[in-house]
Amino acid sequence: MPSTTKATAKSYSNIAFVKYWGNRDDLLRIPANGSISMNLSETATVTTVEFTPDLAEDSLEIDGRPATEPARQRAGQFLDVIREMTGRPESARVVSHNNFPMGTGIASSASAFSALTLAACTAASIELSEKQLSALARRGSGSACRSIPGGFVEWFPGLTDASSYAIQIAPPDYWPLRDIVVIVSSRHKNVGSAEGHILAWTSPFYTTRLNHLPERLHRMRAALLLRDLRALGEECELEALELHTIAMTSATPVIYWDPATLEVMQAVQRWREEEGLGGYFTLDAGANVHILCAAADAERLAYRLRPLPGVHDLIINSPAPGTHLLEEHLF
Repeated sequence: MPSTTKATAKSYSNIAFVKYWGNRDDLLRIPANGSISMNLSETATVTTVEFTPDLAEDSLEIDGRPATEPARQRAGQFLDVIREMTGRPESARVVSHNNFPMGTGIASSASAFSALTLAACTAASIELSEKQLSALARRGSGSACRSIPGGFVEWFPGLTDASSYAIQIAPPDYWPLRDIVVIVSSRHKNVGSAEGHILAWTSPFYTTRLNHLPERLHRMRAALLLRDLRALGEECELEALELHTIAMTSATPVIYWDPATLEVMQAVQRWREEEGLGGYFTLDAGANVHILCAAADAERLAYRLRPLPGVHDLIINSPAPGTHLLEEHLF
């Protein structure tokens, strides 16, 4: 019987400039379209994985508490993929800690499964390339594949398991962009992304979205590489509104916004138009709002955002590195 092995990894959530919404293959989480994102420096997950013959089944602890049974099963199914790769039967003890609220539209599954991927592979003595790690992380959570590389990232949708992965298109220090996460809700969203991906196809506007996304990806990639905040920001706002339009017009309408969500979006547009304060909003599948801005404008925007009705907290992020190992373990 192999000996007990342990490893710890740290990863960051990401904000999608072009969104991932809808799968061509739900089991493998192969997306219907490509996406572009930025890793976020202040929204991190640290995960320790230990494979040991002493456990009868996998255990999962998140933020100091035993995970729910659906969460444990999801992690276990992902670990089964790694066990199949190695032929090792041992169960795993997994302990994970987040420094930001889960399930609220800040891509906690991205940081969670990317950290789990690297920690579990290392603990199981599997050596994979960054591309292979990204493809594997996608099996746990689609957006997790974008948190494996560092900085600014593009996910190629692919048509097979091996061809759907993310790569870095610019390192973290390429552009001192800031992402201000405006926390208006810490509630766990009622409709998770997995269900949202299925519902996406029922919107009458979804096929139109897929048809024009290649052009948007091209414009977004160009704006990023030119460090053109205005071009990037304008595309991000349109993209966010489009994503939520698809959600709202699905067969079962999904409305993620709170009143404060709209308040923040309108305020940012008003400040930009009336005062020249250069912030642009975007949202993932949740109520919380991300504001993209130049580093020089971050504190001024934060000062204006804090008093808005319904704003509970702010998280100011820089571009973050990719998933990496830590020497110290959580247990």
